[in-house]
Formats: sequence, structure tokens, C-alpha cells
Amino acid sequence: MSPLAALNSPSPADLWEMDHSHHLHPWTNFGSFQKEGSLVITRGEGCWLWDADGKRYLDSVGGLWCTNIGLGRREMAQAIADQAERLAFSNTFVDMANDPSARLAAKIADLAPADLNRVMFTTGGSTAVDTAVRMVAYVQSCLGFPEKTGIVARDHSYHGSTYLSQSVGKRPGDRVPEFRYKEDGIWHLTPPNPYRRPAGMTEAEFCDMLVAEFEELIARVGADRLGAFIAEPIQASGGVIVPPEGYLRRMWEVCQRHGLLFIADEVVTAFGRLGHWFASEAEFSVVPDIITTAKGLTSGYVPLGAMIFSDRLWDIMGQDPDRWFTAGFTYSGHPVACAAGLKNIEIMEREDLLGNASRMGALFQSRLKALEDLPLVGQVRGRGLMICSENVMNKTTKEPLPDGVNESKRISNAAEAMGLIVRPMAHLNVMSPPLTISEDEVEFIAVTLEKAIRQVTDELVREGFRLG
Repeated sequence: MSPLAALNSPSPADLWEMDHSHHLHPWTNFGSFQKEGSLVITRGEGCWLWDADGKRYLDSVGGLWCTNIGLGRREMAQAIADQAERLAFSNTFVDMANDPSARLAAKIADLAPADLNRVMFTTGGSTAVDTAVRMVAYVQSCLGFPEKTGIVARDHSYHGSTYLSQSVGKRPGDRVPEFRYKEDGIWHLTPPNPYRRPAGMTEAEFCDMLVAEFEELIARVGADRLGAFIAEPIQASGGVIVPPEGYLRRMWEVCQRHGLLFIADEVVTAFGRLGHWFASEAEFSVVPDIITTAKGLTSGYVPLGAMIFSDRLWDIMGQDPDRWFTAGFTYSGHPVACAAGLKNIEIMEREDLLGNASRMGALFQSRLKALEDLPLVGQVRGRGLMICSENVMNKTTKEPLPDGVNESKRISNAAEAMGLIVRPMAHLNVMSPPLTISEDEVEFIAVTLEKAIRQVTDELVREGFRLG
């Protein structure tokens, strides 16, 4: 077949080769990519994907935490097409607006907690976090504290992949020696992971330790140099870390005492993942100053992010009429993306997908918790429709297997062969299915993942590992 024919009417092998020869993927591992290439997906419907060869998979990862309303929605496609035909682009710089961005901003303000009534649209979660961090410096300067710009985050956090947002995050494996990161003005605290708390310490004592660590950092660095604390309500890509009871509320109280803004990174947890529009207040009794979001805002149909902030911050920044907030993107408030966001929320409301997420989330957590009976699984943790299983070599000491064993990737490979996609990350297997998931689909995930873990466990035992 000629190169042009292959480009226009590619076979599955042609698609694999095109990708293998020309595509640099996010987080490419060169060794495995050169050897194995990629799984080429060509169709999606609901929770299911089909590859180029026609094989079907249940996508328990939900794309990347994002396909909340499920794939293949004709009315979403139609809303996107209608808006593209009517107004494909209109910039929102300075004093320009378009009708979908105005309506979506108002809808988000209606759904967000308390006085978080102001919205700045971005291109995704990374740029939402990037913008939020810049806003911290702007607000603190307006308050008369131009040096109060430092950001406090946590280890094992993921906040995006721009230069600034990846510097704020600090997930193992993301920091590579070939790249440089912003080090000055950013501090990281112990992740609030109860499973990895010091031996002999209760969860309540662990929470006390984490809050005291924050207070000690403020005392050491100086509150006059620290502008904000940023936290995912549940640390998603860092290991689905659900913090100890009361942790986020107490960290918010520390921020209140020392004049730090509280940024809730809800790129994953907003728009239904935990059964709420936003998780900070509903799940953790915290009203942030700023919320960043993306992913479920459009359920991945088109890229869109948003930074949502309080009327109080707006008033602070707007006191001087000669000020300019010089941040934004060509595609901020893109009319097609905002039309998709509006239709996405409409579907979620009409079909009570938050309610389904709550009901199926409880079943999902209960059903997968049973995996802890397997010798390779140290803990299954999560909340709502986000969960991970952590693999260990010794369940008593929680010692992981050596990194080179790649047991989580082997589990995901085994599951994939059985028609289930799970996400391997270090010693974890992570899942975040669409909010449309059914009881039968939850059962398929639980049964298939158990089979995959048992298969890999048998392989590891034959290779000489002692597990349990």
C-alpha cells in the first residue's frame, strides 16, 4: 500500500506504526514504547472502548479521571457541532465575551460553594493551577504584602505539567534529572497518607503531626513570605490518598490564622467524582479561596479548565481601577468548549449522575475492598468513584516489591488481555470510571481485576518472591 493510501485508509497495523514512528506521548517511557508501542483506541461508548482490531475494553480509568458522563453521547457531539457552526471562536481578552462562556461562568458560580462566584477559564487543569498560583501573588500584593508569594504543597501531589504547576506538585517519578523545576518559593509537606504513617501512631496522632509540621514550616519560613496552601482534597495521581479525619479543615484553619489563601485543586474531585459538584465543602467542610477544575467539567469531550475564586478576592484585586490582571490564554472561554461544558452539566443534572456516583461509588469501594484478602494487595483505598489498590511484598511491614518488578504494569497488562483497562502507577493500580457505571460493570471490574492480580501473583511466586 502506498504511504498516501495508508494515511487515508489505515489498517490497524498502519495506525500502530504511524503512532510508533511519529508520536511523542505524555510521560513516554522510551524503553517500553520502543518495544511495545501503544494500544490504539478507535471508538468509545459509555464506559467501553474499542481498539483498532475491534476488541472491547471496560475503561475503569475513565480516560484520565475525566469521562464522567461516558463516551459516545450524540447530544454532546451535536452541541459541539452546533456551536462550532454558529461561533467557532471568539476571544475573551479584556472586554470581549461570548454567550456560552458567560452562561457557563454563571452556572459554575451557581454550583460552587459560598461566595466563589468568579470564574477564569483556562485550557485545562495545569493552566488552571498555574493561573491560581499567579493569582496568589497578585492578591497578596494588592493587600500590601508583595513578598507573601510562597506556595506550600505536599509530597506525592500532582498539580499539572506546566513548568510552574509541575514545580508545585511533587509526585514520585515526575521529577527527572533532564528537566529543571522551580525550587525557590515552593515548600512541600508530608503527604497525609494514613497507610504510610509512622509505626505505632494512631490516625489522629498522625493528623496532629501533619498540622504541627505545617505550623513549624510557617514559623521557620515566616508567614510574611507564604501566600497560599494548595491541596487536592484527595491526592489523585499521587496514590488516591484520602487524608485523616479533620485534616483539611485543620489545615484551612492554619491558613486562616496566618493569612494564607487556600487553593483546592479539584481537577479530579469536582463534577461528580465523589458524588458532589465540588468536594471541598461537601466532603471535607472547607470553603477554599480558590478552586481549580477541569476534566469532568466537559467530561473530556473538549479541553477546558477553570479557576473559580471568591468575591472577596475579586474585590481586593479590583480596588484600584488602574490595575491589570495580565494572565490568560488564547482559548480562555472558548465558545465551543464552554458549550460542551453547559451540555455536560445539563446531562449530569437530568440523569442524576451525582446520585449514581454516590450509589455506585459505595458499591465500588465495598466490592474492591475485598481485594485486600489477596496476598499481593496491601490496601485498597479511595472514596466515591476513585480508588486504587496498593501492591506490597509484605502485608505486615508494607514493604513494596523492587521497582524493577513492575508488578502494577504486569497486572494492568493481564487485565487488558481480559478486556479491562486499569492504570498502573508505581506500585499502584488506579481506577476512576465514568459516573454512568452500572452494577454489572462494577462487578466486571472487581472480578477481572482479581483474576489479573491472582495471575501476576502466581508469576511472582514462581519467580521466587515470597508474598503475603
